[in-house]
Amino acid sequence: MTCWYEGPLAAFDTETTGVDVETDRIVSAAVVVQDAPGTRPRVTRWLVNPGVPVPEAATAVHGLTEEHLQHNGRWPAPVMYEIAEQLAEHAALGRPLVVMNAPFDLTLLDRELRRHRASSLDRWFEASPLRVLDPRVLDKHLDRYRKGRRTLTDLCAHYGVTLDGAHDAGADALAALEVVRALGRRFTTRLERLTPTELHTLQVGWHAAQARGLQAWFARSGSEEVVSTYWPLRPPELSAAA
Repeated sequence: MTCWYEGPLAAFDTETTGVDVETDRIVSAAVVVQDAPGTRPRVTRWLVNPGVPVPEAATAVHGLTEEHLQHNGRWPAPVMYEIAEQLAEHAALGRPLVVMNAPFDLTLLDRELRRHRASSLDRWFEASPLRVLDPRVLDKHLDRYRKGRRTLTDLCAHYGVTLDGAHDAGADALAALEVVRALGRRFTTRLERLTPTELHTLQVGWHAAQARGLQAWFARSGSEEVVSTYWPLRPPELSAAA
C-alpha cells in the first residue's frame, strides 16, 4: 500500500504586503498538485491587485511592485473565491494540503475572504475537512533537538530539496511539498502508520507545544512578543500577535 507521502499531494503558498495576518493582503498565490513523486506538478497561479500600497520592504522580498500589481493583478474578491474553491476541491478528492507555516497563509486567506467575500475559510470545508501537512511543525516535532533555523530555505537545505526562485508562491509551494515527501521518507517508521487526518489532529497539539516553548524563550529573553498556539487557522477575534 502506498504511504501518503508517496501519493497525491497539493500545496498552497502566498506572497503578501507584509507579515500581519489581520491587516496585510495577498498579492500572489499558488496551488501546486503532484500525483506522485517525480511526476510533473500542476501549478495554478494568481496575481492580485491588493488595492492598498505595497511597501518597498515587501517588494524587496518577492519582487512584485505596486505598479506591476495595479497593471497585471486581478481584484481580490474573485481570486479569493477561486483559491478557496480549489482548496475545497482538493479536500473533497482526499488530497492532503501542504502549507509551510500554515497559520500565516491560511489565516491571511481567511481574512481576505471575510474582507472581500463576507465569507470565511471554514465554510469551504464543511463537507470535506481540510487536512493540512505543515513541514515546519512536522520537522520541529520529528527532529526537535536539531539546532538552527527552520525556514523553508533551511528545511530545503537540510532535506536536500531544490528551491529555485524562493519567494515565488509557486516555487515555495512546490518546495514545501517536496520537503514533506522527504520528511516522510526520513521518518518512515514514525509516520507510515498515520493517516493525513490523524497527522492533522496531532499537529494541532504539536504546534501548541512548540508555541508555548517559543513563548517561554521570549519571556526569558525579555521580549513581550506573544506567540499564537492556534493551528492551522487563527480565530478571527485574535489580533495578529495573539
